[in-house]
Amino acid sequence: MPPTITTQPPRFATADAAARIAAASRRTQQPQSRGDLVSLAMGEPDFDTPALVTEAAHASLSAGRTHYSPLLGEPALREALAEKLAGIAGAPVGAGDILITQGGTAGLAASILGIVNPGDKVVVPDPTYSLYADLVSMAGGIVVPVPLAPDLHWDLDLLADALKDARLFVFCNPVNPTGIVHSREELDALADLLEGTDTIVISDEAYSDLDYTGRPFTSAISIDGLRERTVYCQTFSKSYAMTGWRVGYLWGPAALIRASARIHNTFNGSVNTFIQDAALVAVQSCADDVARMRAAYQERGEIMRKELSAIPGLTLSAPEGAFYQFPRYDIDLPSVEVVAALRTHGVAVRPGSEFGAQGEGHLRLSYAASAESITEGVRRLAHGLSVLQ
Repeated sequence: MPPTITTQPPRFATADAAARIAAASRRTQQPQSRGDLVSLAMGEPDFDTPALVTEAAHASLSAGRTHYSPLLGEPALREALAEKLAGIAGAPVGAGDILITQGGTAGLAASILGIVNPGDKVVVPDPTYSLYADLVSMAGGIVVPVPLAPDLHWDLDLLADALKDARLFVFCNPVNPTGIVHSREELDALADLLEGTDTIVISDEAYSDLDYTGRPFTSAISIDGLRERTVYCQTFSKSYAMTGWRVGYLWGPAALIRASARIHNTFNGSVNTFIQDAALVAVQSCADDVARMRAAYQERGEIMRKELSAIPGLTLSAPEGAFYQFPRYDIDLPSVEVVAALRTHGVAVRPGSEFGAQGEGHLRLSYAASAESITEGVRRLAHGLSVLQ
């Protein structure tokens, strides 16, 4: 008689939340540029942080500002942000409803985990930033992706159906990965779809200062019908080239911010005091730096578009903001395989499938890189795609 084999459960089992994230996540880690590799994969400004910000951090450290900050954030920074947001919202904004977070990522995590219960329906566009689905999965929610229209804007008919009985709708504007900027008309349409419902909105506006449409950027919090149901998520990373500083903030309905603060305080604690002092200087004194970097990104986007347009088999997107191009390719291979092959030719980009099932067949390229890196990276991309044909 053969021996009986018994299966024992793992001695050190991990939480179901970790398994849910692993099962759902499409996120991939892509490299930075190095000697033999040009990276057009990183969603990170290649500019140095403005000198005034760095100097403010040095001054704050020298002044001994190295102790715990209030859990909601430094009062002076929150007051400055309240004044800024009041101008955007066209309505009063209280500093008491602002939470300073460990970057935009922690703000998204705190807000989603503070809103979503197991089984809750959460609608996201497809494609979109992949962190949203990971966080919803962590909370035990059900992600409902909604394919975009051919022009990569929302398909309002599909969105209307998906939003029925939804607990939450999460989107970014301008959009990572497509570079689309949602217009006032689209946001008004969203407000109409949600009228009379209890659906909450999280508007991730990390790239709001990088809008090249020529029209004023429209924030969700400036729209009657969205303002009262929206958690506004912002970061200093993109506008001010402060990715490594890890500072962002939330504003929204008081009860939702209190819940987010409870989550953030439990996970993260308060943001470093001297970094908040530097962030205050960014808000108050660095508008010219933001404008300079925005102009440079717009020029680089044109360089990338021109170089990509010469490659057979690519259908380019029409980015209006952020710093991404999201072309479709005509090779019959999954995007993860295309990206892996391109790495062997010395260029790193991101697979479109990382951003949702509807991103398959696309690549995401970042033009937050030097003009020289863009030109050389696209040259290597063209060669790699020709080999795959």
